[in-house]
Amino acid sequence: MIRGDSRALLFALGILLVIGGGAGYGAYTLGTRLGETRSELASTTAAKTSVATELARTRADNEQLSAQLAEQVQKNLTLGTQVDQIASTVTTLTKLSQTDKELLQKYSRVYFLNENYIPSSLSEIDPLYQLDPSRHLQIHSKVKPFLENMLTDASDAGVPIVALSGYRSFAEQKTLKSSYTVTYGSGSNRFSADQGYSEHQLGTAVDLTTKSIAGTSLAFATSPAGIWLDANAYKYGFILSYPKGNTYYQYEPWHWRFIGVALATKLHDTAQHFYDLPQRDMDTYLVSIFD
Repeated sequence: MIRGDSRALLFALGILLVIGGGAGYGAYTLGTRLGETRSELASTTAAKTSVATELARTRADNEQLSAQLAEQVQKNLTLGTQVDQIASTVTTLTKLSQTDKELLQKYSRVYFLNENYIPSSLSEIDPLYQLDPSRHLQIHSKVKPFLENMLTDASDAGVPIVALSGYRSFAEQKTLKSSYTVTYGSGSNRFSADQGYSEHQLGTAVDLTTKSIAGTSLAFATSPAGIWLDANAYKYGFILSYPKGNTYYQYEPWHWRFIGVALATKLHDTAQHFYDLPQRDMDTYLVSIFD
């Protein structure tokens, strides 16, 4: 028979065995879970590394695409500029091809207009602006609005000005010069061009006067009309062809020629005269003569 104290000892040992078994099982389970967690953590870290790598690759691709896009945009801008330049050149060439190259030539004893030359288009000056409305004076059609605007503004400023003469054909100039020669002999060469050398044949020149003067007179220069033209005509594209001291004809304060606003303004601002400018310089203004 087992005594009481021996039983107590066996019972205690049994309890220890149960507890030890449970502890071992718990340690086993915890180790398993810890291994699984470590595996999951490693997997997550690898996934993060993969995502980071992919993100870096994507950023690099985006930067490359952005650079390519910027390069293409610049190419397009350059191409657009070239297209604009070509279009501008074509427009310029078209305007030049449609503009009489004669309009800025020097014709006073320098260049000759043949008897067949006629402006591309002529229009009658409004009778309101003619000294004698019955004469039906004509001027180059594209010059007409510039002339009539100038005469309108002069009238509004209180200095009415009228046209005494406008376009003259080769034959008309020949007849006029012959009549002057009969009256003044060789002295007519000081104030009248031979046929083919007159600016009037271009259709861009006019002789201006007032109803009180009613003709070509040096007095026109000091009249309110002459003073107004001297200060303002360039704004409308007109210049005085034969100022004081010119080597072609006598001083003609009544004879005004249209050369375009740009060139007239240049001459006014630099105090130069039309016939003193090199022909090659004047030719550069031909494309803008009617602008």
